[in-house]
Parts: sequence; C-alpha cells; structure tokens
Amino acid sequence: QVQLVESGGGLAQSGGSLRLSCVASGPEFEKRIMAWYRQAPGKQRELVASINPFGFINYAEAVKGRFTISRNNTENAVYLQMDNLKPEDTAVYYCHRPVANVWGRGIQVTVVS
Repeated sequence: QVQLVESGGGLAQSGGSLRLSCVASGPEFEKRIMAWYRQAPGKQRELVASINPFGFINYAEAVKGRFTISRNNTENAVYLQMDNLKPEDTAVYYCHRPVANVWGRGIQVTVVS
C-alpha cells in the first residue's frame, strides 16, 4: 500500500524560501507521476506542479519561475523548492500520486509579509 509523508513546511517571510519533501512507500515509485497540490482557506485544492517518470514537468502559472519540483527515484522522494514566496502561497500543501489516487496528510505553509 502506497503512503506519502510530507515534511518541510512552516512559516516564511515574503520573498523567502521553503523546501517541501515527500517520501513514498510502496513499489514502482520511479514509474509514477508525482505531484504537489495546495489548498488555501476557502478555496479548492489546486495543482502546483507535477513531474513524470521521464522528468517532464508541469507548473501552475502562479508558481512558474518561483517553484521547482524534482524527484529522487533512489530515495523514493519528490521535492518542491519554493523561492520568492508570497503571502498568496499560504496553503496546506499535499503530495499526490495520481495513478493510485493517494494523498499525503498535507503540510502547512504560511507566508507573512
């Protein structure tokens, strides 16, 4: 059974950086698309970034040029480097494996100006 565990969230100043990590259990991590989503208070959950097994990456327009998704198949991990953070990036961030429809528990990111 696949499980996803996020870490690395917290509080940041506007313009600052945070790095999220997600470690996956279960087989065939290297063959699966992985993604980060976020949900701000009162808003729907939205895709932030995804990365497929071949390294093809997709970003939401709101984070292009500021966030970087990457993966380490040896460690069964996917990362989200968030730079130049803005208050509107405040949300709970979720790691997601679409094929198995598995979600992490979520991790809070708060950006203050």
